[in-house]
Amino acid sequence: MPSDCLLEVKDLKVHFPTDDGLVKAVDGISFTVDRGQTLGVVGESGSGKSVTFMTIMGLINRKKAHVEGEVLFGGRDLLKMPEDELRKIRGNGMGMVFQDPMTSLHPYYKVGTQIAEAILTHRDMPKEEAHKKACEMLDVVGIPQPAERAKQYPHEYSGGMRQRAMIAMALSLNPDLLIADEPTTALDVTVQAQILELIGRLKEDFNVGVVLITHDLGVVHDVAQRVMVMYAGRAVEIGSRDEVFNNPLHPYAWGLLESIPHVDQKGTRLVPIEGLPPSLIFVPPGCPFHPRCPHRFEPCDKEIPAFIDRGGGHPEACHLPIEDKRRIYSEREAGRRSRKAAS
Repeated sequence: MPSDCLLEVKDLKVHFPTDDGLVKAVDGISFTVDRGQTLGVVGESGSGKSVTFMTIMGLINRKKAHVEGEVLFGGRDLLKMPEDELRKIRGNGMGMVFQDPMTSLHPYYKVGTQIAEAILTHRDMPKEEAHKKACEMLDVVGIPQPAERAKQYPHEYSGGMRQRAMIAMALSLNPDLLIADEPTTALDVTVQAQILELIGRLKEDFNVGVVLITHDLGVVHDVAQRVMVMYAGRAVEIGSRDEVFNNPLHPYAWGLLESIPHVDQKGTRLVPIEGLPPSLIFVPPGCPFHPRCPHRFEPCDKEIPAFIDRGGGHPEACHLPIEDKRRIYSEREAGRRSRKAAS
């Protein structure tokens, strides 16, 4: 594993047996995250984004899930670690910011106490020192009067402040990797911009790797250096931000990009992706996207496309030859520009 590579995931599968059948929440995904890099993970709800990283953090009940593959962090496979060793890495090596800070923070305990408790779990230090560190972290993430705010309960914080407190907790042990799962959900656009700016600044200050899980491609474009597009528990395209946004190679990525509203296209009708994501119990044969894909052809409903570079410069999972991809995307872009001009 290269020295700047923090996390390497190889063919990760997470399947949940249920009374209705086997839920293939994650079905063979591979990717890396480097130090000082932000990986944006995008896809519709149910694509496996959160389950992937909950598994990496060791937060999936292994008694109720079949987990296969490798998750290498610092050269060690997290999936083979005993729970007590994994607990030491969780927090020390990896921190996670969850979607809803109101349910992630305990309502009965003061915010400063909860951050200090996270520190004391992994560090041998007096409680007073841990509380001082908690106040310092609240100051780092931009919460005013941190010593006073540390004495308050979560319900006394605004939504943006609660999210900042969760980031402070995740960074309190100086982890190498920060995983942020929909960190701007339910926040207004001003606070959203502040949270994203904060994560970017902390990434630079602490030289951490960042994973940003979101359904908002606009957010990913602003902050990520690399992008992974997920569909039905699989990665369908991974590349640099410029590659995925300016030269997308998978029809699902085309659909996501065309469904983004642009401020300079007021009145232009968005182009939705037809149909719905598949059930992860009854995933279609062949390419899982083929029932919704307007460009499907004979092998799509029979053969699962390999996740490889077909000549476009980055790996993707679509049977279409690269020449057809470029031609079709060019035609779709021309159609988008004509709709913009007509509006």
